[in-house]
Amino acid sequence: RKEKRMVVKSLRERIRNRFNVAVAETGALEVLVRAEISVAALGGDRGTVEGVLDQVDRFVEADGRFLIASVRREFR
Repeated sequence: RKEKRMVVKSLRERIRNRFNVAVAETGALEVLVRAEISVAALGGDRGTVEGVLDQVDRFVEADGRFLIASVRREFR
């Protein structure tokens, strides 16, 4: 668990610092081989926010240690 926590914390911090978004681990806390990460972004228009979220997705997958199993986006 400690190793997972360190890996997820590192990912959260790198995402937050690189993209200026809010990031939290929001699920699968007790599952050692899975993490659920939520990212929140604000912007002047939907296209800008979607672009940032697309960049976050590519960044996570490019790391090589992670696989995005699903994505759900909500816009308000």
